Amino acid sequence: MDIRFYEAAEAELDEAIAYYEHQLPGLGVRYRLAIQAALQRIAQFPEAYPPLSQRTRRCLVNGFPYGVIYRIEERTISVVAIAHLHRRPNYWTSRS
Repeated sequence: MDIRFYEAAEAELDEAIAYYEHQLPGLGVRYRLAIQAALQRIAQFPEAYPPLSQRTRRCLVNGFPYGVIYRIEERTISVVAIAHLHRRPNYWTSRS
């Protein structure tokens, strides 16, 4: 399946990578790799993760307090948000 990002989700990813890299050199790279692994899991098993609403699901990111919020649309996975699990719950709902 193809994976595409909402513009806001891509910005969230870039901001988190920069934040972690600023905290500790190399940590941003580890975060990016953890996100990529989550995206690979989603692409392989898109319906394996629990629904958050009728149209969205969430895959947790190993080693970081984030979840990839996504929608399954025919042959495409649309990433709605890269959401921190302890901040502003459901802030992304207006995107879906």
